[in-house]
Amino acid sequence: MNWLKPSWQAVLAIVLCLIAIALGAMSKPEAAALADPTASIGYPYLGMKGLMLGVAVLAALISMVRIPPLAEAVVLFIGAHLVAWLLISGIAGFEGTALAPYFLLLAAAWLLGWRCVAVLSGLRPTAGWVRTALRLVIPAIFGAWILIIWEAVTRGAGIPFILLPPPSAIGARIVSSLPVLGADVRQTIFKAVLFGYVVGSGAGFITAVLADRVPFLRRGLLPIGNMVSALPIIGVAPIMVMWFGFDWQSKAAVVIIMTFFPMLVNTVAGLAASGHMERDLMRTYASGYWPTLVKLRLPAAAPFIFNALKINSTLALIGAIVAEFFGTPVVGMGFRISTEVGRMNIDMVWAEIAVAALAGSVFYGVVALVERAVTFWHPSVRGG
Repeated sequence: MNWLKPSWQAVLAIVLCLIAIALGAMSKPEAAALADPTASIGYPYLGMKGLMLGVAVLAALISMVRIPPLAEAVVLFIGAHLVAWLLISGIAGFEGTALAPYFLLLAAAWLLGWRCVAVLSGLRPTAGWVRTALRLVIPAIFGAWILIIWEAVTRGAGIPFILLPPPSAIGARIVSSLPVLGADVRQTIFKAVLFGYVVGSGAGFITAVLADRVPFLRRGLLPIGNMVSALPIIGVAPIMVMWFGFDWQSKAAVVIIMTFFPMLVNTVAGLAASGHMERDLMRTYASGYWPTLVKLRLPAAAPFIFNALKINSTLALIGAIVAEFFGTPVVGMGFRISTEVGRMNIDMVWAEIAVAALAGSVFYGVVALVERAVTFWHPSVRGG
């Protein structure tokens, strides 16, 4: 039996398929289906039920045989996604009519996808480009299955569109509303977020250096900073709108407030991270405060500074969008979300949310890439 290597995901997927077959055998006979057309709608799904069951069981059985891991991952990938595609395409036009076998097959396909990701995660390739590809493929498969399950469940269970539209409807709305979404992105991200992020993070960094240099500022400013950072954004945003007007400047002011104090606190902590031995060594070289700061303390504080930059990359976007709820021109992501909710255009609301999530992820990823390039010498980066 050395040629077998069963996994619990594959075994459970086969069990779910067998249960689906048993439930299908207990379904209404064809004669009853002729009298009641809806009786034929319930087994996953229509004329493709045998193909879906066969693909799922075959992929699970192949994965239980000792074959090269990459070949196993390819078989699991094809089997899982083919079953999911057949389920979703088969339910089209019959939304809300799926019965238990539909969801059992969906769970079986998800288990096969889980096993595929587990096999890929266990690979240890020597080529660098292969490792890079795996770091992209594995989270892509994981994210794709979130969308697949979302799509299949909303269509199969017939969830009302106003409560949760399927991802396909959101994608179609994004494609049909690109000019509107582009204008909202320019107003919110390229004006308010970027300006506020740069000014807030830069001011926090400079203030942290001054607080490190001047004990009076360190003892007096940090407690106030901790208090101000706890202020609710829904209380600050209307005040900024009254001070700076309805355009992007008031939203940038909110972003500055939200990003200033995380940078201040993290930079002060990072400047204190260098050890006493390193500082004593710099003193033996007759190094003053500023040379020590540039050559020793700032490099030691780099992980703390980039941690603040990554935190601020998400805080800035959240702050700008929420601030637009309290007054803005007829453009902007927050304005669009609040307006379309009132109009019950939920697919447009989700389209704005998806674009905001994508923009925030890209923003965070760019900061993380810069961090790896700048702090390549740090043990946390070398270990990764």
